[in-house]
Amino acid sequence: MGKKTSTTKSKAFNGLGNLIRHLPTGTVFLYQFLSPVLTNNSQCRPINKYLSALLIGVCGLSCSLACFTDSYKGSDGETHYGFASAKGLWPSSSSGDSVDLSKYKLRFGDFVHAFFSVIVFAVLVLLDTNTMRCFYPSFENTEKTLLMILPTMIGTAAGAVFMLFPTTRHGIGYPSSETKTNSETNSSSQSKV
Repeated sequence: MGKKTSTTKSKAFNGLGNLIRHLPTGTVFLYQFLSPVLTNNSQCRPINKYLSALLIGVCGLSCSLACFTDSYKGSDGETHYGFASAKGLWPSSSSGDSVDLSKYKLRFGDFVHAFFSVIVFAVLVLLDTNTMRCFYPSFENTEKTLLMILPTMIGTAAGAVFMLFPTTRHGIGYPSSETKTNSETNSSSQSKV
C-alpha cells in the first residue's frame, strides 16, 4: 500500500512539475509588469495600442519559443542550451561534446505544448483589465462572465494536456535530464538509509 501511494504521489508531483515548466508564468509576469506603462493605465492613444500589441506579440513568441528549448550536460560538465530542430539541438556545442544531439529532435508534442502555452497566455492577457480597456472597451460588460469561465476551461484543458502528455524538454532555466538537483540527491540518499 505504501509503495503504491508513493508512486501515485511521485506521478502527481512529476505532472505538477511538467505543468509549471510549461505554463508561461515568467512571460505573464513580464506582461503584467509592463502593461500598465504601455497602455497608459487603460487610457490608450494610438501609440499605446501599437506598443501594447508589440508587447503581446513578443511575449506570445516567447511563450512559443520556450517550448522548443532544451538543455543537456556536456562532457565539460557545463549545461548547454539550444533550440530543438529537425536534426537535433541547435546550436550544437563547439567544445566537441560526445553527446548525441540528434536525440533532441523536434517532435509533434513540442508544437502541441507551444500551442497550449500560447493559448493560456492569450487568455490571461486578453482578459487583463488594461488590455481590455485599451483594445475593446465595449466588451467590459461581459468581462465578469468570461473571467469566471474561460480561464478555468482553458487552464483545465492545458493542464490536462501537459500532465497526460509530458515532455522531456528541459528549457532554459531548468536543469538538464542528466543533472540531479540537490533535493533529488538528498531524497535518494535518505531513501537508501
